[in-house]
Amino acid sequence: MKHIRIGTRGSKLALWQANFIASKLLAAGWNTQIVTIDTKGDKLLDVSISKIGSKGVFTEEIEDQLRSGSIDIAVHSAKDLQSSLPDDLELIACTERENPADILASYKTLLIDQPLTIGTSSTRRVALLKKYYPHFNIVSVRGNLQTRFEKMKNGACDALMLAYAGVYRMGFGENIVHQFPLDTFTPPTGQGIVAIEASVHLKPEIRTAVRAVINDENSEITLNTERAFLKVLEGGCSIPAFCHAEIVVEKLQVLAGLSTLDGSVIIRKSEITDIENGVEVGKSLALQILNEGGREILNEIRKSI
Repeated sequence: MKHIRIGTRGSKLALWQANFIASKLLAAGWNTQIVTIDTKGDKLLDVSISKIGSKGVFTEEIEDQLRSGSIDIAVHSAKDLQSSLPDDLELIACTERENPADILASYKTLLIDQPLTIGTSSTRRVALLKKYYPHFNIVSVRGNLQTRFEKMKNGACDALMLAYAGVYRMGFGENIVHQFPLDTFTPPTGQGIVAIEASVHLKPEIRTAVRAVINDENSEITLNTERAFLKVLEGGCSIPAFCHAEIVVEKLQVLAGLSTLDGSVIIRKSEITDIENGVEVGKSLALQILNEGGREILNEIRKSI
């Protein structure tokens, strides 16, 4: 039987994603092997992501194995990918997008107009919470999903702010107590999408098979739009930037923006365009943001990191 080696991080969510891809390939007649790889972001749990470095925190070690040929493809949460891939690597497919919203998960019944302690490790989420929920106390909570839930259970916070997709996929859906609207809590590039990365030297037969079995065209269009925005902005995990594209009635709706770390200034831009114009619109929105105060915001953020 034909064989594909799949590289992934070792968390339960990452393994869920890898097994999801493997099951689809198996059904199409491909044997698969899942190879787990520890990344820098998985090892340094006592350091904020912004302090580790924003590029390749969860992907660098996996990408090294793509280059060496130890694995054929890598399965990532698309939001973990750096804004610009090295020339010798490429995204070859992505899955249909799960609900991209941010949510609060808790073991308690909560009223969000009350003072609460919220756990998150995301600069974007911190900035937006400070803007729209200034009565919240925000604490840093890192680790895989199960670790974060355990920390919350032990009193680290009242609720965790997370992506709906991961919480739902890990079976914690019953703990979702609030879903934030996309127009104010706009998600980061790729949230809810599983992306497949490969070397440009991957065997054409495998590349063709993976695209045929895995790729969702609408998700690919929206992800490419969002990544075009992020690439121009030169954003990473330490930058509170956001971009969400969605196809509605054969038009592409794009909402993008950038915030200061404290949420005091948020620059937002949006556009509705033809589907084939997504990448250009993503770039255009980023340039508009940079030219209307975004460069100054980014300079201040990078000084503080």
